[in-house]
Amino acid sequence: MTFPQFIDALPGLDIPFPADVVQARAVGSPEGLVVFFTFLQDMDLPAHAHGAQWGTVIAGEIELTIGDKTAIRRPGDSYEIPAGVMHSARIKAGTRVIDVFEEANRYAILR
Repeated sequence: MTFPQFIDALPGLDIPFPADVVQARAVGSPEGLVVFFTFLQDMDLPAHAHGAQWGTVIAGEIELTIGDKTAIRRPGDSYEIPAGVMHSARIKAGTRVIDVFEEANRYAILR
């Protein structure tokens, strides 16, 4: 299953990952950024921190470490990452998530 066509038609993002590994579409406002991620290959996301983030898994599986706690997230699961907290992830190919970032400029929208 993929995102609906109208979501796939949203603008892309300038993200620091290869296009054959992850695809992203987004809606942004001055108050935040909503990103629809599709992971085409397995991916290890190194530990990092930024502003607050909330997300939900639509398909696939993520092993998500937030601070010192690691949990497997599957479809229907959501997660909240407080601002400034280190986090990392192991993401399986085929995973789709919706992430909402507190930082409106977390990634540049390609228009």
